[in-house]
Amino acid sequence: MEMLQTLFAKFINYETISYLIVGVLTTVVSIGVFAACHRKLKFGTVLSNIISWIAAVAFAYVGNKIFVFQSPSWALSVIVPEILGFVSARLLTLGFDVVFVYITVEKLHWNDIVSKTCSNVIVMIVNYIASKLFIFA
Repeated sequence: MEMLQTLFAKFINYETISYLIVGVLTTVVSIGVFAACHRKLKFGTVLSNIISWIAAVAFAYVGNKIFVFQSPSWALSVIVPEILGFVSARLLTLGFDVVFVYITVEKLHWNDIVSKTCSNVIVMIVNYIASKLFIFA
């Protein structure tokens, strides 16, 4: 029991909780934009995914900067490297996301929203590690 309390105290803190909240909201933005593009506008899977990625990255950058990592400066000398690092890390996870969603939706015929949600969970974990260690360090 003491080990669980130690792990809980180590990993459940403001940063973790706020990252999860911003991550869930980012996922809602991503899935909402994806669904609107794919189901309502009838865009292809890849195009819908890329548009949803752009919206989600913009939302996530602001949410992570303000609420999660509390990076206070909006000076260009601070935000340009942050944005470049943030977008670079997200480009790597975009590659995974596009391939995963394409294969699961187009080839394996999974439900598009289920596929996008599964992908977003994996992407959220990888993005947290990148943000924590490299971008807002």
